[in-house]
Amino acid sequence: MRNSVVRAISASAIMGLLLTTAGCAGRKSSGADTKYVATDVETLYNAGKDRLDRGQYKNAAGLFDEVERQHPYSVWARRAQLMSAFSYYAARDYSQAILSAQRFLSIHPGNRDAPYAYYLIAQSYYEQVQDVERDQKVTEQALNALGELIRRYPDSRYAADARLKVDLVRDHLAGKEMEIGRFYERGGRYLAAVLRYRKVVDEYQTTSHTPEALFRLVETYMHIGLPEEASKSAAVLGHNYPGSKWYERAYRIVTRHAA
Repeated sequence: MRNSVVRAISASAIMGLLLTTAGCAGRKSSGADTKYVATDVETLYNAGKDRLDRGQYKNAAGLFDEVERQHPYSVWARRAQLMSAFSYYAARDYSQAILSAQRFLSIHPGNRDAPYAYYLIAQSYYEQVQDVERDQKVTEQALNALGELIRRYPDSRYAADARLKVDLVRDHLAGKEMEIGRFYERGGRYLAAVLRYRKVVDEYQTTSHTPEALFRLVETYMHIGLPEEASKSAAVLGHNYPGSKWYERAYRIVTRHAA
């Protein structure tokens, strides 16, 4: 923060400013000009910071946006862009948070706060990850955003958290594949189920779902009359997860067929 004295400003004055400027933007010309209300940059910025500290996140975001609108070439504008993105994130307006952070990166790609902007984008997607029974498009977006952060800034303080979240997101995506695979298997669509289980084994092999995926492969291969493939999956399961309940179940299926 700068050391100059911060001028006090009331909530009613700031909200009056926002309502006045918003009215200018949305009102059709009626022959009478609406007076533009300008406010100095430091007053606007610190009013936004005050709202943020009070937990009034939407108001804070609007004030930070106003800093950029009224003073686009000031050093405060760059700071306000990122503060706006965080305020939208705190308000759970994730779409706007992503847009604000992306705007910051498009204008200041080499800024020292760029890693944080990428982190905000990734977090905004991550917070929207849905249950495995729902569409997983946003989960894929979270994975891509986290990967982008790690790729660009592997040594940043945000990368470690991003790596942890990548593991969680991948586990979530594997869970979705398993959910679909089990649905196909229950309906007797064994080939379709095999494709889903194989995807887990091949693409998400480090997740918690891999042992069950291998077991389900044993099951489905037996259903479609491929005992040799079932035995191979059981062998992989036994080699990597010898003490799991899934191996015990797979072993019983294979030995029962052999007998």
